[in-house]
Amino acid sequence: MADRSFAPVDVPQSVLDRFKKLPVATIWSHVVRDAGVALPFIEDLTLYTPGMERLAARARTVRFLPPRPDLLSEVRAGENSPEYKAMGRCGPGDVLVCDMMGNTKACIFGDVKALQLKMNNADGIVTDGGMRDLDVMEQENYGLIVYARGRTPYASGPWAEPAEENVQIQCGGVLVRPGDVLVGDGDGVVVVPSWFAEECVKVVEDHESVEAFVKMKIERDNVPPGRYYPPSPETWEEWRQTQK
Repeated sequence: MADRSFAPVDVPQSVLDRFKKLPVATIWSHVVRDAGVALPFIEDLTLYTPGMERLAARARTVRFLPPRPDLLSEVRAGENSPEYKAMGRCGPGDVLVCDMMGNTKACIFGDVKALQLKMNNADGIVTDGGMRDLDVMEQENYGLIVYARGRTPYASGPWAEPAEENVQIQCGGVLVRPGDVLVGDGDGVVVVPSWFAEECVKVVEDHESVEAFVKMKIERDNVPPGRYYPPSPETWEEWRQTQK
């Protein structure tokens, strides 16, 4: 860890595409163990768009805060308000990540505002708050992958107001910095720091490959998984020889 650079990295689409083939559970384990991130998994999210392709996208962030007249006078600026500026940063390979302070009553926005993400061909939305109008977004083919903590008919008020964008936020208790990679599957969403993304995807690919090798040996030899799992250093070396 001492020699690692923590400078943010612009993660390319080629790396994102590789993440889409890998399970969140394995990614989580390596972000914890190899990158030293104690809390990379966003708790209590539900995937509200099953059947779409896997999520692996760069984070573009919005922070919601409790409303107050002075705050509202500063941030309610029409098309230049924080949520629109954040969505304007989103394109292919990007996901809008919203810090709603864990309030599932409050909706970040509905189908009308989300139209900007559709027009920009963004990948999706992740929030620790609520979502509404998901039926409309599905009927009108928005093509957004959506993870949220709940569904709600409410707006964001009176609980929250979009206050800042393109800043580091929390989402479900996890630090998310602009440009971090969010990977999601049926288990949920894990946050990979941008500076660890390329290393992570290679390590996880190897992990999955050796586990596939172990499963093959278990079935071939008709033995309990404990014979070969977890893989020993000898099994890892045996697998490496197959890669040559």
